[in-house]
Amino acid sequence: MSQRDLDIYSSAPLRSLLAEETAALMPGLQRCSGTHALQVSVSQDHSPPVLPLLGNWTRLKLHGGRYSGDLNARGDEPLPFVDDAFELILLRHALEVSSTPQELLEEACRVLAPGGVLAITGLHPFSAWLPWMMWRTRGHTPAMRSPILLERWVRRIELDIEHIERIGQLWPRPHAAMDSAHVFGGGYLMLARKRRRVATPIRLKPKTMPAPVSVGLAPGARRNAAS
Repeated sequence: MSQRDLDIYSSAPLRSLLAEETAALMPGLQRCSGTHALQVSVSQDHSPPVLPLLGNWTRLKLHGGRYSGDLNARGDEPLPFVDDAFELILLRHALEVSSTPQELLEEACRVLAPGGVLAITGLHPFSAWLPWMMWRTRGHTPAMRSPILLERWVRRIELDIEHIERIGQLWPRPHAAMDSAHVFGGGYLMLARKRRRVATPIRLKPKTMPAPVSVGLAPGARRNAAS
């Protein structure tokens, strides 16, 4: 994707949409807690939401097939983190610019801790934003995938969808209107939670008890009786 295409995410209408995304995300993320969270975004200028119960954010920018920001890595390789590393992961328009969006989604699930939340935002392909994006990018529009398709991808991995919502204005505007209806908004957000692993109980082997020793006593005799 060219630099002109990426500049679209710094335009006034998309900055307004990002502000509306943040406002819509906050109620669903307020209760997220833990020590580590990950944001993968199309711009280093996209600040993650401030959440009181979360400790540290790792911020990555996906551009030109590479990750930059808090670390550098190739975008078509597995995320350079151990399994179950983050309690919250936010993919902010990242699936639109990824050359391997399904793999990125699976990698996000891998590094998400059981019980953790995955939040995804993006541009909705069935909105008035599509022709505007095509005009602004001269036809090189980012891959706008519908939440219906993402829902299929999500259900194939260890995630349960908790919330899907259309957000933003019907058509691009330079100023956000937080009280506007979002039924046909230009963006969407999806919240999913990773299933907790069920502990398999250990099958205990019954301990063998020694058989009682039978000592033959004469009828009517008492044990330890004096001779």
